[in-house]
Amino acid sequence: MATIPDHDSYIAAAPEAFRPILNHLRDLLRRALPDAEEMTACNMPRFRIRGTVVASYAAFSKQVGLYFLAPAISAHAEEIAEAGLRTSKTGVTFTSRKPIPDDLVLRLARASRNHIED
Repeated sequence: MATIPDHDSYIAAAPEAFRPILNHLRDLLRRALPDAEEMTACNMPRFRIRGTVVASYAAFSKQVGLYFLAPAISAHAEEIAEAGLRTSKTGVTFTSRKPIPDDLVLRLARASRNHIED
């Protein structure tokens, strides 16, 4: 597998159906995390603040994953469940048919950033 050098390359290589979603997520995360550095690691786009990755995203064959620090996910677990989305300890997965609400992305990103400032 080739190394993905940046967010643009990752999105360009993603399945075509997910490219608009990934671009939108990137824009939302940039808005919520204006002080974050965009980087890639493990062939995945990430947002890092003061050395800590606070958000990342990935496209898979049938879904998109959005990842944050675990406390951000747990603090919003009820909202995520109410939106009918699946979660793991650090992520939320969704499809293009049932995307994650923009306001929830923003709250999760800010909660993840705030966790490193404690």
